[in-house]
Amino acid sequence: MSHPTPSRHAFVVTTVVAAVTAALAAAGSMALSLPVWAMFVGWIAFFTRGLNTRSAFENLACVGIGMSIGVVAALSISQLATVAGPGLALPAVVCVVALVVVALRGLPVLNNLLGYFLGLVAWFAAHLEPSIESVAQLFGASMIGSAAGWISHMVPPRLLKQAQAHA
Repeated sequence: MSHPTPSRHAFVVTTVVAAVTAALAAAGSMALSLPVWAMFVGWIAFFTRGLNTRSAFENLACVGIGMSIGVVAALSISQLATVAGPGLALPAVVCVVALVVVALRGLPVLNNLLGYFLGLVAWFAAHLEPSIESVAQLFGASMIGSAAGWISHMVPPRLLKQAQAHA
């Protein structure tokens, strides 16, 4: 199924709003000493499905849960490695985490598999010490990104509608 081609004006408005929103989200993340790359995790999560306010919160919640699962996985790997060695600990924990995360796709809500994996990837890419503060830092950046994705999706149609009303 193909999407209708937007007018040149709509294309430009959407592009400019997204670019300005991204710049503001990056500046906000920097000002709060949050990793800018993690802001984009939230942005991506917004666009994984739904494209509305409710889905934005659900998608972001899946990212946060994924990050939390990442913390538990990191702690489990280090604990299991002392007993079984890193060669066994990592694959064993990854197997359990994959079982849990993939099974979560069957929930009636909070079933965004990509959101969970984005959270896991963010956690492990950050190389932070497992702590609530570390999760809060990554999740805070993701919240900014999710809000930016929402803005970049919701604002252009409203601006275009206003422009048409004044034309």
